[in-house]
Amino acid sequence: MKVSYFPGCTLRTKAKELDFYARKCAEILGAELCEIENWQCCGGVFVSAKDEIATKLSSVRALVAARDANQPLVTVCSACHNVIKQTNHAIQSDEDFATKVNTYLAQDKDFSGPYSGETEVCHYLELLRDKIGFDKIKEAVKNPLKGKKVAAYYGCMLLRPGKVMAFDDPENPTLMEEFIKALGAEPVIYPSRNECCGGYVVVEDAESAKKKSAKVTDSAKNHGADMIVTACPLCKYNLVKNGSELPVIYFTELLAEALGVKEDNYAE
Repeated sequence: MKVSYFPGCTLRTKAKELDFYARKCAEILGAELCEIENWQCCGGVFVSAKDEIATKLSSVRALVAARDANQPLVTVCSACHNVIKQTNHAIQSDEDFATKVNTYLAQDKDFSGPYSGETEVCHYLELLRDKIGFDKIKEAVKNPLKGKKVAAYYGCMLLRPGKVMAFDDPENPTLMEEFIKALGAEPVIYPSRNECCGGYVVVEDAESAKKKSAKVTDSAKNHGADMIVTACPLCKYNLVKNGSELPVIYFTELLAEALGVKEDNYAE
């Protein structure tokens, strides 16, 4: 199975483990991540202003590349996924926005025709659940993570806005817990798993961000977790920076450990 792959900027700098193990595990599970040629930064946040077109064009070009390859577009970073999926939805639901976007795209020398939101956008976790299947992952596990109590941290970006992202129930998600079970570990359910870590206010209000992060990590710890797993580089940075007493790792690292391909001496 081949899918178009948008790694994003942070996976090339501060979140290399997220990307490295996503690729390594996909290969084992029979999925080929075909990195989009000449991709550009998604912008990191979806700008809700309807007259803001230029910052969304890199996401649209990635969507067009996946359409032309007749493949779903897979992302791993929560922020990239949020921006690209919201951009795709805006194309599908806002005719004026779509017209303006395609007016820009028509000036590209390799313009392949107007884009109308045809591409399926999947997060890597959705790829595992919906395309590969957790049963196949269970079969591929070489190192069952029995005895590990793992707290899934969804944060904001995977789940909201709920109707657009359609990732899981934004109030009571289960995808990451089912993923953790498939690896043989015990998922820890805790109240703050879908609350904000404060990542987007850290510059203007560091104290508020610290309190939000502490609420997440304390909640996980108080409910018996040994570690926290996340898909978001900003969430991981914020939780660690603000003093998490629990290890915080990417879900792809946990997957790699269960599949027996985690490298103890992996160097960025």
